[in-house]
Amino acid sequence: MDLSKLKVIVPIGGEALRLRPLTIETSKATVRILNRPLLEFPILELARQGVKEFIFGVRGYVNYKSLFDNFKEGIGLSSRYKIRPRLHFKYQPRIDSVGNADSVRINMDYYDINDITMVIQGDNLFHLELTKFVEYHESKKATMSIVLKKMDSIEGFGVAVMDENKRITKFVEKPKSQEAPSNVVNTGIYLLSPEVREIFKEKEVVKMRKEGRMDFGKDFIPYLIETGRKVYGYETEDLWFDVGTPERYLEAMLTLLKTVPDEGFLGKKIDEDRRIFIQGQSPDSIRRRNYIRRKYKEKEIELEGNILIGRHCHIGSGTYIEESVVDNFSVIRAEAKIIKSAVMDRVYVGEGTTIENSIVGRHCEIRSTKDNPVRIVNSTLGDDVVVEEGTVIIRSKVYPHKLINANSRIEDSVIV
Repeated sequence: MDLSKLKVIVPIGGEALRLRPLTIETSKATVRILNRPLLEFPILELARQGVKEFIFGVRGYVNYKSLFDNFKEGIGLSSRYKIRPRLHFKYQPRIDSVGNADSVRINMDYYDINDITMVIQGDNLFHLELTKFVEYHESKKATMSIVLKKMDSIEGFGVAVMDENKRITKFVEKPKSQEAPSNVVNTGIYLLSPEVREIFKEKEVVKMRKEGRMDFGKDFIPYLIETGRKVYGYETEDLWFDVGTPERYLEAMLTLLKTVPDEGFLGKKIDEDRRIFIQGQSPDSIRRRNYIRRKYKEKEIELEGNILIGRHCHIGSGTYIEESVVDNFSVIRAEAKIIKSAVMDRVYVGEGTTIENSIVGRHCEIRSTKDNPVRIVNSTLGDDVVVEEGTVIIRSKVYPHKLINANSRIEDSVIV
């Protein structure tokens, strides 16, 4: 199959409850990771293999606004990454879906898709040899092929059982660990044959839809198996992450810092022997990068492990950063410590702050002082949070736009 003719549908209709507070006002697909919207990574993975057309199965205001404001019709992304001919992004019509399979049904009908169709999820990062996957699907004459991956922990995933020919004979959505029939999980990456359009019209499927049940894992995949359709598993050992929780976000971030090729960081190394990148191409950005490089070389700041720093950032003297990402226009004042954490764009981090195994959302302000420092450990702050001096936040979540008063101690809490 000519991959330039393959259409990819990305159902994005949920509220992403598990990734809150990062997704209160932002679609999970556009939460920033490595200083880019998350969905940009799988789009580029497929676009570099020839895919040109992506359909965003958006439902709800937040999802639509986030996706359209970031990606529009695809011209900007194509220009930034020099993709020719350019990518085309389309959007689900304003018809509410009742599950991710229903979103696919709506878009296959609306855009009159009569070829093999690919489905990916908006919160996944992966590497995949697409030509091999398509060839496998065609060789099996499958109704549906599912990319599967063996995992040590199956919590939160659908689990498949296959026969000796890799045909899926049983599928259980999110079983308890002790009840899981295998450790082979559903990645949410699918190929669908054109006959699926007709299956969507079958009496039982229409009934499921009317009852509000049209999720791939819970409803549609089990239906295909029960009705004797050919559903095959395609096992992969390649990189794959479901960035569905803050913990998985950080795990994915740390892995990407180690594995993304140098050119994928859109920045320059400040040490040829180490993976420390600072982004920016304008004269002002280059001047700021050179300033940080000088402080690093003169040991005014300490940078350990794999690090990405965005454009126009200030890094104060005495700062220690380890295995972390600092996004564009952020200000890190003196003596701060940032360890295995993500600091998103336009964040102010005051003197003496410690941020460890945490995510700090966009435009937050950490009003730490040298004499009364702030500590944030194993926590997630939503966008535009203000944390006053002396505060300690441990294993907690803080929702957007909250003010945390001075000298507070928040532990194992959710501040809504």
